[in-house]
Amino acid sequence: MPNPDELLREEFNRWAEAGRGEEMERHHLDITEKTIRRMELRPGERVLDLGCGAGWATRILARLVGEGPEGFGQVVGIDISDEMIRHARSASRDFDNILYVWGSAQQLPWEENFFDKVLSVEPFYYYADQDRALAELFRVMAPRGRLFILINLYRDNHYSLRWVEELKVPVHARSKDEYVQLLRAHAFEDVEAVQIPDDSPTPEEYSGKWFRNADELRDFKRIGALLLMARKPDVRNPGPAYTIY
Repeated sequence: MPNPDELLREEFNRWAEAGRGEEMERHHLDITEKTIRRMELRPGERVLDLGCGAGWATRILARLVGEGPEGFGQVVGIDISDEMIRHARSASRDFDNILYVWGSAQQLPWEENFFDKVLSVEPFYYYADQDRALAELFRVMAPRGRLFILINLYRDNHYSLRWVEELKVPVHARSKDEYVQLLRAHAFEDVEAVQIPDDSPTPEEYSGKWFRNADELRDFKRIGALLLMARKPDVRNPGPAYTIY
């Protein structure tokens, strides 16, 4: 099986060289690598990349679930930004097992009981109705499917709370325990929340606006992002009560 670390770096470098999305990919590379290792992806699996953006992680997932003894895996990237979907499609022309779809997390344009694994890197705290988003994820996930939600803004990393006012749009700033309770309330099982430290190098001098100095940035990265993991029970959601011909 391809090495997730090598594939992540390869895709990041390709996207950075193209001059698109360099900041976002650089800031999520290390924690996304660690998350993908935990996903234990296998060839033949069907995966959803929710909030896929320009598709850099989608392409990693597609390689990891590509053709194998158990079949030809498929990855679907969904994003609310049609511009990001266009960029993702353009950058993924060499992939036969990726489909990018415009859509909202609160009304996922996909059928019931389909995805073996779901990955979402960052956007979950933006979703106005997180309950609705989780209900939709539960609906489209296969029985015993696994969910992985990675976010940088959450109450247990106090540095991230600085963004709440600055982002200019409403966001959720729940705690780790609150997210665990939320997932359990939506009937997910084996719910776990872990903090994923960012071990990427930190420059000696910090010139950005979010931290006072490099020491604060290091501490933010040491506390890490929040990874929520859960499993759908062995149940199937009923399909719609009508058929489209």
